[in-house]
Amino acid sequence: MKKLLIITTLIMTQALNVSADNEKDIKAVIKNVTVFPDRAQVNHEGSFDLTAGTSILKLGSLSPYIDPGSIQAKGFGDFTILSVNHRNNYLENLEAIPEVKTIRSQIESLQLKVEDEKAAISVLNEKEAFLVANRAILVKETTFSVEQLKTVMELYTNNMEQVRTTVLKKTRLIKDYEKQIESLQKQISEKFGKQQLPSGEISVTVSAEKPVSGKLTFSYVVNNAGWYPSYDIRVDNIAKPVTIYYKANVFQNTGVAWKDVKLSFSNATPWMSGDIPVLYPWFIDYYNPAPEPRIMIRGARSVAKGEEAPKLNETAMVAQEALDQYEEAVPVAIEKTVGETTVSFDVAAPYTIEPDGKVQTIEIQRTTTPAEYKYVTVPKLSPLAYLTANISGWAEQNLIGGEATLYFENTFVGKSFLNVNQLKDTLTVSLGNDNSILVKREKRKDFTSRRTFGSNLTETYSFLITVRNNKSAQIRITVNDQIPLSSNSGIEVEAEELSEGNYNRQTGEIKWDLEIKPQETREIILTYSVKYPKDKTIILE
Repeated sequence: MKKLLIITTLIMTQALNVSADNEKDIKAVIKNVTVFPDRAQVNHEGSFDLTAGTSILKLGSLSPYIDPGSIQAKGFGDFTILSVNHRNNYLENLEAIPEVKTIRSQIESLQLKVEDEKAAISVLNEKEAFLVANRAILVKETTFSVEQLKTVMELYTNNMEQVRTTVLKKTRLIKDYEKQIESLQKQISEKFGKQQLPSGEISVTVSAEKPVSGKLTFSYVVNNAGWYPSYDIRVDNIAKPVTIYYKANVFQNTGVAWKDVKLSFSNATPWMSGDIPVLYPWFIDYYNPAPEPRIMIRGARSVAKGEEAPKLNETAMVAQEALDQYEEAVPVAIEKTVGETTVSFDVAAPYTIEPDGKVQTIEIQRTTTPAEYKYVTVPKLSPLAYLTANISGWAEQNLIGGEATLYFENTFVGKSFLNVNQLKDTLTVSLGNDNSILVKREKRKDFTSRRTFGSNLTETYSFLITVRNNKSAQIRITVNDQIPLSSNSGIEVEAEELSEGNYNRQTGEIKWDLEIKPQETREIILTYSVKYPKDKTIILE
């Protein structure tokens, strides 16, 4: 038994020694990265030479944010992969990578120059002290003629001037070196922060019957990376199609730079000024005021009045004649791959993405699509008319919901949100408000009344909605308004006059679809009444 134990120990020791001797660090550069909305898959590729037997191939200086369950290694050559392991090496941090080593080397070189200059200044200070001391001895113990004294003083002055000028130049040079050192240290701090990150490491154990050359590909998923979409939506005029610029905003803070890699963007897993106000059902009921408190509370806040939404500043019109002589820049080549459930955009040109968390924007798709343009206004909530583009077949463009920057007639008109989470065949995009369409809603005082009949009180409200088209072309516009809905059997709501509007009795919403000629003004009358017991209170305004 003892003999068997000794033999086993010897075999294990020999195996460990063989493994240690056959450990090999390999270089596998990042070839491409597939970026998902909240993570990224990194793909490496590297070649190597193997000796006969078992070897361990180590790929180091990786991100510490690797998901171990996502690691894959594929081999190409006459060898066998026995195992794949992952660990974070806390003895070697990411600051040992070549880029950081280069910066550290520059800092050390500058620090040596600072030491040299300080040593030279020290020698010069000694020389200055020597000159001062000898001047006193010469003047005190030696008798000079006027000419000799003049020569001695001139020699002293020239030497002192040279010493102090040299000290001044070296002091300035030291300050310049220290600024460079501070800048380089800041560069490291911005890239990697103060935290000393460990280095990710993947080890692949392989076996070969004879010396062979081979290749390995690695892929793994890292966190602290991702992308999100944004759009530029441009309309030259309502007679032309809409152009949508689809952009990917990529960022990463994985601790390792992606240098000259091919990027792929996959969709696999704001208060905005251009959005149209939405009318919600307006329910009314009896008003039951709360009892007044007997104790006064000091320091109570008053209810703040709502602030009017800021209006867009007018922007200068672009000189279209000057722009027409230039063709628009062509975006980088993109290949779109549509799968069963996902879509990916493969960028042809290589990019470098630094691990600093900064966002880099890449255009991945540009489409020109016919659209049906229509104006929408909600005068009860806003006196503005919003231009909308209704795009058919939008699902074929594989869009993701995101922020959109709106441009109409070569002018920035605001921000919106491209909402693709809808089940309609037509995608409606808000292009912001158009100041050429004037909308006004005012109460008709002569037709607004409050009357009592027996035990009931009837309140009648009437409004005049005016829409004027100051454009040089005819427009189509939808006007939205509403009347209240009763949520109590004792309350009766009656639509008195709707100017042929389309009334939805389930939501209380009324729509008018109008076609208004240039310089034409159209008027709409909205009148409704509410009857309820006179001993009750209803708030209608």
